[in-house]
Amino acid sequence: MPHDQPVVEVEAADGHRFELIHVRANRPRQAWLFMPGMGMTARQYIDFARALADEDSEVFIHEWRGLGSSSLRAGRDCDWGYRELLELDLMAALDQALQVSNAPSLYLAGHSLGSQFACMMAGLRPDHVSGIVLVAGGAPRWQSFPLLKGLPLYLGFWAMPAIANVVGHYPGRRLGFAGREARRVMADWARTGRTGRYAFPDIDHDLETAMAELDVPILGLRLEADWFVPEDSLEWLMAKLGGGRKSVEIVTSNDMGIEADHYSWMKSPEVTVDAIRRWRDSCSE
Repeated sequence: MPHDQPVVEVEAADGHRFELIHVRANRPRQAWLFMPGMGMTARQYIDFARALADEDSEVFIHEWRGLGSSSLRAGRDCDWGYRELLELDLMAALDQALQVSNAPSLYLAGHSLGSQFACMMAGLRPDHVSGIVLVAGGAPRWQSFPLLKGLPLYLGFWAMPAIANVVGHYPGRRLGFAGREARRVMADWARTGRTGRYAFPDIDHDLETAMAELDVPILGLRLEADWFVPEDSLEWLMAKLGGGRKSVEIVTSNDMGIEADHYSWMKSPEVTVDAIRRWRDSCSE
């Protein structure tokens, strides 16, 4: 679907082309590179970015390989994993955002899977990142879930990559979770779910060490009714993130006026943005 926001064209080192949606602010105090959740397109976060722009923040919304404006689609003959998403696409997106923006600082933020990539990316490019915000994000470690959800999830971490291998891609729309995902993306995501670690066979960087050496402020926003990200899931991810100042805020259903779950915050972004604004202002005190 079309949208009315300007875009920044990006080309990764392997020729993959995509667009960042650029939501401008009149006098930005900082820029944000925001990473969507799995199976979510950039345009779905425009309302959130506009609310953030109203708080003097310039926002670049990333587009995942295979979705939205991406020039590729996952299939039997077109596959990729976390290495391409992280080392090719996000590196190119960050460089382009830094080139376009006149803001004095840049923050990384993400929703769900995007929050995990924000952490990994910050570890690889710490000199360019002033802080990290995790919205409804955490590590998908199966032990972080209650037993009756954790055990089926553990089985799913074997079944979903297997389905992707049989079909040629993961048919998330038909199965009710995620979108049309590449086989190796599902394999890498499931590996993290089984082990709780960010270590992948085709990524040479030691991501766990890189994240542990971070020294930037971090905000974790947990949605009260979000069973996708229980408390331990967020804590497990934040514990990996160095010695910087860490804050956690719970967004309640009462705050939002609707059930505060994994996706509903997008319908009422002002509540989440207000929490981010308070955190941002406290970091500058």
